[in-house]
Amino acid sequence: MKPLIEVPITLRWRDLDAFNHVNNSTFLTYLEESRLIWFTRIDGAWNGEDFMPVIAAAHVNYRAQLSWPGQIVIELVCERLGNSSLTIAHRIVDAANRGKVYCDGNAVLVWINPANGKPVALPEAIRRACQ
Repeated sequence: MKPLIEVPITLRWRDLDAFNHVNNSTFLTYLEESRLIWFTRIDGAWNGEDFMPVIAAAHVNYRAQLSWPGQIVIELVCERLGNSSLTIAHRIVDAANRGKVYCDGNAVLVWINPANGKPVALPEAIRRACQ
């Protein structure tokens, strides 16, 4: 599996919920932000008028509560390249102690034609970035 990116994130007070820990849905926001940062660093077109990625599935195993204040790192790894899809494995770990895992799992992205919603071939820029 090829590492794609590591994104450091400083936790925000607003990420907390009524139980005073980072809300489970916020983990998905951290993962989304990390994927978008990775996309912006890809050399070549990863989206356009005729092709764009959509999330087909997201799987998150919550391993530990995450509290403020804190520093985390999101690790993204290419788990699988398909014809029109990419599976990205993810982990959220403590910035000071990488052995402390807050969550892991994966997300499946499928490239589609936005006009008709049908799958299209994975862009070459994505293939190159994952190999």
